[in-house]
Amino acid sequence: MCELFGVSGKNPIQLNHYLKEFFEHSTVHLHGWGMANFDGEIPAIEKEAVPAFESKIIEEKLKKHIVDTNMFAHIRLATQGGIGTENCHPFYQKDQSGRSWTLIHNGTMFNCPILDKYKKVQIGRTDSERILLYIIDEVNQRQAQRGYGLTKKERFKLLDEIICRITKNNNKVNLLIYDGELFFVHTNYKDTLHYKKVNDTIIFSTVPLDQGKWEDVPFTRLLAYEKGGLSFTGTNHGNEYIK
Repeated sequence: MCELFGVSGKNPIQLNHYLKEFFEHSTVHLHGWGMANFDGEIPAIEKEAVPAFESKIIEEKLKKHIVDTNMFAHIRLATQGGIGTENCHPFYQKDQSGRSWTLIHNGTMFNCPILDKYKKVQIGRTDSERILLYIIDEVNQRQAQRGYGLTKKERFKLLDEIICRITKNNNKVNLLIYDGELFFVHTNYKDTLHYKKVNDTIIFSTVPLDQGKWEDVPFTRLLAYEKGGLSFTGTNHGNEYIK
C-alpha cells in the first residue's frame, strides 16, 4: 500500500518532524513521492519517481522550515502503472468552473467498471488518476445540469454519492482530496488512516508519526474538513474493504 499524509488547518503549522518520519517510510514505499501545497490559486505540486529517501529535493526541503496550512504528501508502492512521474501522486485537474481538485489515493480499484473509459484518456496508468477524472466528469455534469458552480454542500453531496459507488465490490479506497475549500477524507480499510488534532489543525497519516495521541479516522463514510474543522459527514455506506 502507498502512504498518505495530509494537513487541514486554520493557521500555518511547522511540519518538518512529521514529514521527516513520513518520508523515512520510503525505504519500503520505493516507487516515488509527491507533495502539494495550496497557498496559491493553483496547487504547487512536486513529485519524482524515485524513493523519497534518495531524493535531493526532499533532502533540501527538510533542511528548511516547512510551514503550511493545507498540504498533501504521498509515498508510492506501485500496484497499478509502472514506475514513472506520470504515475506519482498527487493528481490534479480543474473542473469547468475553474475549481482546482487535487487527489492522493492509497488502495486498489479491483472492480470498478465506471472508471474503465478513462484508461484511454489518462496521462499515466493508475486507477487513482481515473478516480479523479471520474470526479471531474461528475462535477462538470452536475454543474451543467444546475447551470452554476456547485456550493460546498452540493459538492460534498456529489462526492458522497461517488464514494458510495466506487467503494462497492471490495474496492480499497483511502483518499484525501482538496478542492481549494473543502478537504475530503475517506477510508474503508480498518486501521489504515489516522488523525491527530494539534490546536486548530488536523493531521492525517496512514501510520501514526509520533508519540502523540492519534485516532482512527471514522471509516466507510466521507468526511469534509475546512480550516481544520469538520464541516460535513457523509453516508455510512458499509462498503468495508476486506483483505
